[in-house]
Amino acid sequence: MSRDHLHPDKPIDKHGFILPHWKQDEVMQFVTFRLGDSLPNEKIRHWRHQKLLWDKNNPEPWTPDQFAEYHRRFTWRLEKWLDGCEGSCLFREAQNREILEAVLMFDEGAKVEHHAWVIMPNHVHLLFKPLAPLEKLIQAWKSLSARRIGRGSIWQQNYRDTMIRDSQHFANAVRYIRRNPFKARLPVGDFTSWESERAKGVPDKRDNA
Repeated sequence: MSRDHLHPDKPIDKHGFILPHWKQDEVMQFVTFRLGDSLPNEKIRHWRHQKLLWDKNNPEPWTPDQFAEYHRRFTWRLEKWLDGCEGSCLFREAQNREILEAVLMFDEGAKVEHHAWVIMPNHVHLLFKPLAPLEKLIQAWKSLSARRIGRGSIWQQNYRDTMIRDSQHFANAVRYIRRNPFKARLPVGDFTSWESERAKGVPDKRDNA
């Protein structure tokens, strides 16, 4: 078992309610955060209401079928909405993506070890190992990038995170990030992506067919 994958015998720090956050020291995380205007408020309110009802009727621990249903009804639905590129889409502008890229990579090797990320027009996906408290890293990235872009408060307050369970989960996360711009049918000039050498070693499944 890799040291930067979820360890079943170690304690998990859990907090958050609407979007629960689970973490273990130095375990890789797949994180998504988005611009504040990327989804209509009414759509988000409905999503949260449905999620609260589902959570009430499906207390943990979940079965594999419940886990799959949760992601189908909530995680992937949210991802599909984001890929619709609603809102101001500030990161269609290359100069704004360059600002965010510089902020993300500033503490590489000191406070974070990045493996893959993609900056989409209205949201960001990242795969990394935090070497500092996760919530402080994300708060710093958001506040510094917003200040440098100079358009006020641009980010949605919360973020979504998933601990990486094993090498297959790592590979799936890399592929998801790699394919996201093409799934959303974005032209090359509308996104920026990056991969570490470890991530570059992950083949697309189509390459093995």
